Amino acid sequence: MQKIDFVVTWVDGNDSIWQVSKAKYTQETNLVLNSDARYRDWNTFKYWFRAVEKYAPWINKIFLITEGHLPKWINLNHPKLVHIKHSDYIDEQYLPTFNSNVIELNIPNIKELSENFVLFNDDVFINAPVLAEDFFDKDGLPKDIGVFSPIIPKWGGISSIVLNNLEIINKYFNSRDVLKKSFRKFYTFQYGKHLIKNICVSPWKPILGFYDFHVAVSYNKSYFSKLYELEKEFFIKTSKTKFRTRENINHWLVRYYQLCDGYFSPRRIDFGAYYNVLDELEKTLNDIKNSHHKIICINDGDNIDNFNFCKKSLIQSFEEKYPKKSNFEK
Repeated sequence: MQKIDFVVTWVDGNDSIWQVSKAKYTQETNLVLNSDARYRDWNTFKYWFRAVEKYAPWINKIFLITEGHLPKWINLNHPKLVHIKHSDYIDEQYLPTFNSNVIELNIPNIKELSENFVLFNDDVFINAPVLAEDFFDKDGLPKDIGVFSPIIPKWGGISSIVLNNLEIINKYFNSRDVLKKSFRKFYTFQYGKHLIKNICVSPWKPILGFYDFHVAVSYNKSYFSKLYELEKEFFIKTSKTKFRTRENINHWLVRYYQLCDGYFSPRRIDFGAYYNVLDELEKTLNDIKNSHHKIICINDGDNIDNFNFCKKSLIQSFEEKYPKKSNFEK
């Protein structure tokens, strides 16, 4: 199997220099898509590294992407850690950027990055032992879930961005051809009850949407390059926006293309789980303690009433699970 790298993005919302830079462009901001909750620090990032060291020691490299700032505790001398600043791989004309879509869509510009890589956010944690085969099969195909799911617009969400992705996808694919080409990848019992979705949408030729499971995504670097050449205008238009906007595309566009092209290997639906920690604290803590899923997304929300309590509880739970420093820490 080829080398596999992890990529994780992180921002220090408490960095005063970053705050000044962000404030300079705030008038351009869609406050719904760019609330402060998207930048606040839960102080749990060190547990991300402890989990990787414990559960994925086979990883080739970890690319830590930041604006330039770093956690005070990070050990940059670790042989597997590569710190990448936005200015290292994003065209200067698009900087500074506070737009996660820009940061993620340009990742393949990192020359040292392996062809096969897994993209994490800092709120997506490995939660149990994982193998390279959990992310790419023996032939190097990305592991993913091929489930169609109609997009349901939700106020404050990113459905408008997802719809932009789908407009592009429907230029190149339709569901009937996709299913004909990769029938067994879309109709597998590994998807559990979600298999019903593929059956229900089968009468429609247009692709209505995909099930987005909000965990780490396995990517082939070449597919980013392919989409860039096909839809350069959309990539450039997104890169020009300092903050997320309704007109953006995001990295899921590449994921959708991989799925439609049949360039994936089916993965069990229960591989990962998504939690809104401010509303599902007990479920989140229970999963951390008992490792019900191999990967969990601990998503922040706009609710601030119980933020400090949730943060304290989360740190305590992580500390009990990973009490020892990793070699990624000083």
